Amino acid sequence: MKSIPNIGLQEVTAVYSGQEGDLWELLMGQQIHIGGFKSSMDLAERAGIGAGMRGVDLCCCNGAGMRFLVHFRNVASMTGVDATETVVNRGRQRCQEEGVENRIRFVLGDATNSGLPAGSADFVWGEDAWCYVTDKAQLIAEAARLVKRGGTIAFTDWVEGPAGLSDAEAQRFLTGMKFANVQNIPGYRQLLTDNGCSVVAADDTGRFPAHIDLYIDMIDKQLTFDALRIIGFNMEMLQMVAGEFAFIRELAHAGKVAQGRFIARRA
Repeated sequence: MKSIPNIGLQEVTAVYSGQEGDLWELLMGQQIHIGGFKSSMDLAERAGIGAGMRGVDLCCCNGAGMRFLVHFRNVASMTGVDATETVVNRGRQRCQEEGVENRIRFVLGDATNSGLPAGSADFVWGEDAWCYVTDKAQLIAEAARLVKRGGTIAFTDWVEGPAGLSDAEAQRFLTGMKFANVQNIPGYRQLLTDNGCSVVAADDTGRFPAHIDLYIDMIDKQLTFDALRIIGFNMEMLQMVAGEFAFIRELAHAGKVAQGRFIARRA
């Protein structure tokens, strides 16, 4: 697992409290993960998540994943945990606007130490967000603690691809993304196994290259003004952002970063 020092929860909450978080939502929509609705539906169907279930979304951001599950998988209730007050408040407002506030609640807190009751969830959910968590071993342990016996842990995440990152590439990628580290697919598989889970799926969705191409095209061909508005019409900053996206595109097409998909059952 590649890692760098001096990035932690404070840096991540700063991202999603400010311009950078707004820029991500502009490009990716409220579902700030690769593949949006189709990715969510794919994960839910493969994991068998459906009507009447109770779930916990760790690193839930604005709660779009929870709202998807309530609207389209008819889950009974969701509890989301996130450390950024800005997105939690935004999520509560959006739940009210969509009329699902009685089935979704937010907890402002650390996803590695949520304080929620053990064994209280039929499933634990995450979408492209656990990459921001420094202590991934503790995060997986918390997911396993929260889910009931026989329950499901289902998540996608940005991972190091099979081609691997050089030290220089990892330094630039992690610094730009505000990741303290980046796990790989075998690493997540091992963490799940170590926490008493049987791994059903641990693979590359194959979505990353085409979607990073899409985000770059959106900045260049359609949303230039909107992106500039978010960053105070600073063209130099936009060019820097575009350069970092281009770098990530190179990594994605070279198989050095990917979107991993993981489904496991607690024994």
